[in-house]
Amino acid sequence: MKIIYAGSPDASKITLEILYNNQAEYGFEIVGVLSNPDSAKGRHKELTPTPVAAFAMEKGLPVLKPEHLDAVAREEVQALNPDLLVSFAYGHIFGPKFLGIFPMGGINLHPSLLPKYRGCTPVPAAIKNRDKQTAATVQTLALKMDEGDIVAQQIIDLDGTETGESLLNNSAEIGARLILELLKDASENGKLKQGVSQTGESSYTNTLTKDDGRIDWTLSAAEIEAQIRAYNPNPGCWTMENQLPLKIIAASFIDDNKYSKEKPGTVVEFNKGQGIFIQTGKGILAVLELQRQGKKNMKYKDFMNGARDFVGTILE
Repeated sequence: MKIIYAGSPDASKITLEILYNNQAEYGFEIVGVLSNPDSAKGRHKELTPTPVAAFAMEKGLPVLKPEHLDAVAREEVQALNPDLLVSFAYGHIFGPKFLGIFPMGGINLHPSLLPKYRGCTPVPAAIKNRDKQTAATVQTLALKMDEGDIVAQQIIDLDGTETGESLLNNSAEIGARLILELLKDASENGKLKQGVSQTGESSYTNTLTKDDGRIDWTLSAAEIEAQIRAYNPNPGCWTMENQLPLKIIAASFIDDNKYSKEKPGTVVEFNKGQGIFIQTGKGILAVLELQRQGKKNMKYKDFMNGARDFVGTILE
């Protein structure tokens, strides 16, 4: 059974690597990879392939990087004679003509408890909303975003320590194992396992921007701490210190009313054992890692060594 893999970012590379390393055992062959075009990165704006494309080229797999899935792209894909499309975080919508290339259809890994959190940012949404569970879900590719039938799903319990990066990577690994079993079954039976329709209330997530990461100090410390984890590493959380941006990279929260009379956003204490204390709308945010504009990331003790007047600052 021949498959095309479609994906672009680091997490998608994790899934591809697991699939690549298990092709023979599970009875399939990756005959090509679809990924986004190279993008300009770094100080010198050099064109750089996506992590998925870079891995595929390293392994000698044919790599297609079309701007659009047009007639030319369809012809290139069809020339590889694939049976099934496997997708995770590719970034393009698959139309009916493109999906028609694959006799066995296509499947997509989506890191949420579908139909909850359809769209492009389900992992940050689950963390920010302090959900107790999420999932790695494999669905059939449908013409409407994330509305395909569910063919495999594994629940992931959340303990409140996950970051956007760690949970996405974990979902990529779990999802890869689910996909392997589906591919093995499809190879043995000549068809993809039949899925079940999504049930329950649906919700949608949108692309995150830098503004989404701005901290509202009137929220509770627990809400802000969850936002910081959810948006780590992208788009990141930040506030304003004396009219300059200050990134908050890691923190914990403390339910303490000791400084409740202080204005939310006030840096109230440097606690050597727990962090830099900032009063919020409810409770204290203990900042553990932060970064001033143009400076490197710093642990809170190192930061305070060079910012002894930081206590008393009111962050905007």
